Amino acid sequence: MKALHELTATEARALLGQGKISAEKLVHATLEYINEREPEIEAWVCLRPDLAIQQAKELDRQGSQGLLHGIPFGAKDIFDTRDFPTTFGSPIYAHNQPAIDAVHIALMKAAGGVLLGKTVTAEFATFKGGKTHNPQRHNHTPGGSSSGSAAAVGAHMVTLATGSQTAASVIRPASFCGVIGFKPTFGKISLGGVKSLSPSLDTLGCFTRSVGDAALGVAAMSGDHALADIAPLKKKPRIASTLTYDAKQASADAVAAVNHAALLAEDVWQKDVPQIDLPKIFSDMSEIQGRIMWSESARSFTFERENYPEQLSQQLRGLIKQGAQISYAQYSADLLRAEEARHVMHALLTDNYDVLISPAAVGEAPQGLTLTGDPIFSRVWTLMGLPSITLPLFQGSTGLPVGVQLVAARGRDAYLLSVADALMKAR
Repeated sequence: MKALHELTATEARALLGQGKISAEKLVHATLEYINEREPEIEAWVCLRPDLAIQQAKELDRQGSQGLLHGIPFGAKDIFDTRDFPTTFGSPIYAHNQPAIDAVHIALMKAAGGVLLGKTVTAEFATFKGGKTHNPQRHNHTPGGSSSGSAAAVGAHMVTLATGSQTAASVIRPASFCGVIGFKPTFGKISLGGVKSLSPSLDTLGCFTRSVGDAALGVAAMSGDHALADIAPLKKKPRIASTLTYDAKQASADAVAAVNHAALLAEDVWQKDVPQIDLPKIFSDMSEIQGRIMWSESARSFTFERENYPEQLSQQLRGLIKQGAQISYAQYSADLLRAEEARHVMHALLTDNYDVLISPAAVGEAPQGLTLTGDPIFSRVWTLMGLPSITLPLFQGSTGLPVGVQLVAARGRDAYLLSVADALMKAR
């Protein structure tokens, strides 16, 4: 049997259900490995080993009760947690102690999950990098803003960690750290107890090392427990690849990763995977996503801007100022234009194709920890509210992972997971 900390959540769940391991032993082994790797990765803001072990012992006494029974997990530090501070990656909230858990955290704990601690986030889930190192190469960024969660899973410190995405904060760090990153359909997971950045875009998701674990994580986070069981495909999926209207931003590695995934899909299903151009309406959707995001963010940060401006990074102050200069008329027009594009995208992903393959990031993780990488290749899909998943199917020219992103129509989360699972098993 694998070392306990190497088990996927799905594998651990099976062994726990069979009584072959205990939740206490699993949590102990996970904490021991975190203690070994954390000094070099720095993925965690805070941990409470004694509390986690106590909860694991109680779960062992109760017996199996839920989807995540005995599974340890980490939570991004923008989510309210009753037993841990929630700092949002900002000195403003260094001593912030919520009274209750965020809705999705409460659901995960009710499903038997054991919350080990909080993972590092970029400042208010934006772009200023934190202390976390990429587990694949320590002098490179793990991406952001869900940097600690992606790195913790990539370093095998935990098998499941939560994240959030407003532009690319699940998909991009998953690509950089060589793990699965799953962002479900917009609205699938409650935002109750989450610090809002842009309410029209904010979506929660998770990081794992298998597609089955991603399904399990989002099933628990959302309450849609049927999602945990990945169904085999009944017929060949209609798949195409696209570099989107932002193709000029893609490195040779990113293009090669998409082509590799398309060829893999052709081998699996013995069916052509054409490369397509998106309809013309999507030519300016990345810019529209940016305007909506920063217009809403400027309002979301009103309290911090008015009361603690000196404790906001210079970068964030600049982005808030930029957002405040966008007129409400422009913002309203952008929302309407985005909704028009959603109808076009829904038709494309129901009438013509089931899944699109596109870049997950510009390329390999950049060197340095200050910046978290360009979010360009997730902006359109996030704006459309589509379920999306990063698959670690390719290595770049220097040996770092370069993920690919799969997207499906809104609400087709289960179908997307089925396609992704088949590709991962065939790689």
